[in-house]
Amino acid sequence: MYPPSRKDFISLTLSDAHSHSYNNGKHRRQSCWRKWKQLSRLQRSLILLLLALILIFALLSYPSIPQEWKTFSDRDEWLDLNDREVKDDLPDVQSVLDLPAAKVPPPAAGPHVGPAVDPDPAVVEPKGPNIPIFPKPPIKAFPNKRGPPSMRKDGNISDTVVQKKEVQEVVKEEEEGEGEEDKEKKIVSWRGAMIQADQATEPPPSANGKEAAAPPAPADSADPLPLDVSGRTEARLEAVRDAFRHAWKGYKDYAWGHDELKPISRTFGEWFGLGLTIIDSLDTMWILGLREEFAEARDWVEKELSFDKNVDVNLFETTIRVLGGLLSTYNLTGDQLFLDKAKDIGARLMPAFKTPSKIPFSDVNIGKGTAHPPRWTSDSTLAEVTSIQLEFRELSRLTQDPQYQEVVNEVMKLVHKLPGKHDGLVPMFINTNSGQFTHKGVFTLGARADSYYEYLLKQWIQGGKTEDDLLEDYLQAVEGVKKHLVRQTGSGRLTFVGELSHTRFNPKMDHLVCFLPGTLALGAHNGLPGDHMDLAVQLMETCHQMYKQMETGLSPEIAHFNLQASDGLDIFVKPADRHNLLRPETVESLFYMYRFTKDTKYRDWGWDILESFNNHTKVPGGGYTSINNVRDIENPAPRDKMESFFLGETLKYFYLLFSDDMELLNLDKYVFNTEAHAFPIWPSPPK
Repeated sequence: MYPPSRKDFISLTLSDAHSHSYNNGKHRRQSCWRKWKQLSRLQRSLILLLLALILIFALLSYPSIPQEWKTFSDRDEWLDLNDREVKDDLPDVQSVLDLPAAKVPPPAAGPHVGPAVDPDPAVVEPKGPNIPIFPKPPIKAFPNKRGPPSMRKDGNISDTVVQKKEVQEVVKEEEEGEGEEDKEKKIVSWRGAMIQADQATEPPPSANGKEAAAPPAPADSADPLPLDVSGRTEARLEAVRDAFRHAWKGYKDYAWGHDELKPISRTFGEWFGLGLTIIDSLDTMWILGLREEFAEARDWVEKELSFDKNVDVNLFETTIRVLGGLLSTYNLTGDQLFLDKAKDIGARLMPAFKTPSKIPFSDVNIGKGTAHPPRWTSDSTLAEVTSIQLEFRELSRLTQDPQYQEVVNEVMKLVHKLPGKHDGLVPMFINTNSGQFTHKGVFTLGARADSYYEYLLKQWIQGGKTEDDLLEDYLQAVEGVKKHLVRQTGSGRLTFVGELSHTRFNPKMDHLVCFLPGTLALGAHNGLPGDHMDLAVQLMETCHQMYKQMETGLSPEIAHFNLQASDGLDIFVKPADRHNLLRPETVESLFYMYRFTKDTKYRDWGWDILESFNNHTKVPGGGYTSINNVRDIENPAPRDKMESFFLGETLKYFYLLFSDDMELLNLDKYVFNTEAHAFPIWPSPPK
């Protein structure tokens, strides 16, 4: 055997006074584990015990740590929010009598249309500095409560959980150093869009003091209203005028002459290119007494408005907004300009009725004189072909040309005879070729069918209550609604109107259906069965709750209702249905309900809605915007669009709701179309 080889080596060390030592041996570092093993058992036990005590102490103190961090975070956020303050430039109040008389057309002779029309200074409503403006208390958040401040109570748990108690405390601390004027002017930012908080004119009454603050006066009382009641009424009217001025300023600055304002981007949207917002707003400005703004709009109509355009327009929308707006303004002012423009557009819409069935096409080219159905179908929606009658009938009365009334009356006669109805309820579509209902079996009072039922009653009233077929169809339809569509929620017993799809009930109600309480009340006022009014009261409460139970105090476009008694939630909203388009239907019905009952709660509900619009949709610089999410008070997500009906309908109905002048568009003398344009009721023929 060979002996193991011997490893000979030489170790050489080189060093000097200024260098680190080096050798060619392997450098080894001891690991932590090796060091731990070198400790004695007693030392290791003591270290482990100490670590265990530290861990136990940390677990016991953990719940208080995040709360402190959250408080500091919220405080910083609200400090930043309070730093972003602006001063809102409110337009000066213009007196009706300040304008040159040449700019204002003389009022028409006939029924009184309120202080906005009467030229006598003695009865002009006080404006400007004479109107008391009450400061609004700072907006505060309340835990587990939703809706405007004067309406909030414990309700459904919000989808969006906010630490509101801490926010309230921080706001209170920050406001101690602020002036009263600064407190009123807050800015809320949504993803870059700055939305203006309300410059309110009146603090909302407490829940316990509403009735005491505004006792309803007897209808036949000659005594003047108490000072606080009349002052609050005038403050509310001025708040509506301010809202209109603010919306009009945005439109005038950024969208003048175009159809709609986009207030966030400060630009405009075009639909037909007919200045829809101007025409839709004409009679609103006259009723509100805004003569300077009215003169600007009239000047545009006279010099700029032309219907000689190669453009397709929707028959229904153009009729209710443009033709209706021009006719209404003529009736209120007596200015021939508006009747001439109404005759022009009315004649240009007539080609729509040249169909095999006499059911009109949906679209008309007002420049070429041609009409056609939508590209995707030969059907028209039932609401569109049966909700143009008031306007065309009024055009015939004013022009003494029967052709307009004849074509729309023919449509109603055809629909009256059609098979396919379900206890007075009608399908949503009708074919322009065959003249028959299509998509049978689906019944709703929402989109595509709503105003059919409204116009049955209003045509009967407009014509002096002589057309029995219209009354018969209306009464039968109301009975069908009560039999097939009316239900109550399981918990709060809210009455609502659902939908029927091939005998299957869907507990879904569009905000559009909130026209129905007002229509039912109007029918009861005109001698129809009293249980119509009972249903109107119940549905009005439900429409009110659709606002009250939302965090922003604004209703969603569509609400679903819970029929089960086990769950406490009456109303729930799907994510796709949470938008609000500044619609008028609820305010419209509140106006009718107050006019017929004099119950001041309907005014208070309307005031809360107006405050919510100001708090969540008002845009600095002018205009109001529709929003995407009524359930998110922090970020309601603006849609950047102000529909013309916000000025034409919503603000008009607010003003009429708050006005004490029952002769201002007296409902025994006027009937409103579905765009809130007023037409005189025809005198009944002698018997």
